[in-house]
Amino acid sequence: MFSNLKPQPADKILALMAAYREDPRDQKIDLGVGVYKNAEGVTPVMRAIKTAEKQLWEVETTKSYTGLAGDPAFADAMIKLVLDGVVARDRIAAVATPGGTGAVRQAFECIRMANPEARVFVSNPTWPNHLSILKFLNMPTVEYRYFDSETGGVDFDGLMEDLNQLKAGDVVLLHGCCHNPTGANLTLDQFQAVVDKMNEVGAVPMIDIAYQGFGDGLDEDAAATRLVAKSCPEVLIAASCSKNFGIYRERTGLLMAISENASLTPVTQGNLAFLNRQNFSFPPDHGARLVTMILTDDALRAEWQTELEEVRLSMLGLREQLASELRRLSNSDRFDFVARHRGMFSRLGLSPELVEKVRAEHGIYMVGDSRINIAGLNAQTVPVLADAIIKVGA
Repeated sequence: MFSNLKPQPADKILALMAAYREDPRDQKIDLGVGVYKNAEGVTPVMRAIKTAEKQLWEVETTKSYTGLAGDPAFADAMIKLVLDGVVARDRIAAVATPGGTGAVRQAFECIRMANPEARVFVSNPTWPNHLSILKFLNMPTVEYRYFDSETGGVDFDGLMEDLNQLKAGDVVLLHGCCHNPTGANLTLDQFQAVVDKMNEVGAVPMIDIAYQGFGDGLDEDAAATRLVAKSCPEVLIAASCSKNFGIYRERTGLLMAISENASLTPVTQGNLAFLNRQNFSFPPDHGARLVTMILTDDALRAEWQTELEEVRLSMLGLREQLASELRRLSNSDRFDFVARHRGMFSRLGLSPELVEKVRAEHGIYMVGDSRINIAGLNAQTVPVLADAIIKVGA
C-alpha cells in the first residue's frame, strides 16, 4: 500500500525554516516563519493567558469531552468579539475547531457538502494553505487579481473585473483584515463594492479573519467582516485565536455560518457538528476555555487588550521605521507602502532572484515572493534589512 504513495511537495516556509537553522552565520535574520515575535525574537505567552491558566488550574475539575461543537460559551464570546451584534445570534451556527486552519477546512467541507458545484474565488496571492486545502478537496478554484506589485496596494479594478465571472452559488474567499501574504487591505468602500457584486449574482462570502487586533485595533479590524455579515444573507467566517491571543500551539479557532433566517440555523448547526464528528470528533478545549475566560472577565480582558495594543503598535512602529529607512537609502518613496500595510506581513515586490541574493549575501530569510514577517524584525535589524534590500539592487 505505502509503495503507492507519491512524494508531496515540500512546504516552502518549512523548508525556509530548515535552511535558516542550518545557516552558520551569527547575524542571520528570519523573516519567513509566520508567528509573532517580540524584540528578543521570542513568541511570548501573553500575561492574560498566564493569569487565566492559573485560575483555570485552580477550578478545573474534569478533562472530559466538550460537545461536538465545543463549549457554547466560547462560541458566544467569539461571535461577540468578531461581530458585536450586527447579526442576530439565532441566525449564527458555530463550532469550535483546531485552530483557524481547522475552521477554514470545515468551511470548505461545508461548501462542498451544500453545493458540490460551487467555485471558490481566492485572491492572488492568498495564504498558501487556502489553495492547498482546496486542491486536496478537489474543489474548483478561481483566482482573482488582488496585489499590485508596482504600487504595493490592491489592484481593485482587476479584482472587480475578475469577480464579473461570479455565478450564483459561487463563494468568494476574503481576508477580514491584515491580508496574508501582502499586508494590503481593501477599504470599507471597496468591501461594499464587493458585497454589492456578490449580492447581485447570489454569491456567498467566506471570510478568514486570523489577525483581529493586529492592524488598526480590535473593532477597526472587524469592521469589514461586520459589514459583510450584515449585508449578505449567507456568510461563512473562519476565526483564529492563534495570533491575537498568542496561543498558536493550543489550536483554537471557530467557524461561524450565518443563515438567511433563524429557521435554517438548527440544520446548519447540525451539519457543522456532523463535520466536526467526521474529522476530529470533539474540538480541543484548553485554548478555547482560556479565550472565554479572558473575553468574559473585565480585568482579564483589559489586561489582554493592553498587551495586544502593545503588540500592534510595536509592529506599526517597525513598519514606519523600515519605510523611513528605505526612503532614506533609496532617496525615493517607492517603499512607503510598507508603512500603509497592516498586520504581520508585507510583500516587498522583490523578484525571487533578489530574494535569494538577500539570503545568500546578507543572511536574511524571506519567502520567495518577498513576503516578510514584520514581527521578525526589531529596531536594530530594520536598518540591516533596508541596507540589504538597497545593496542587492531593489
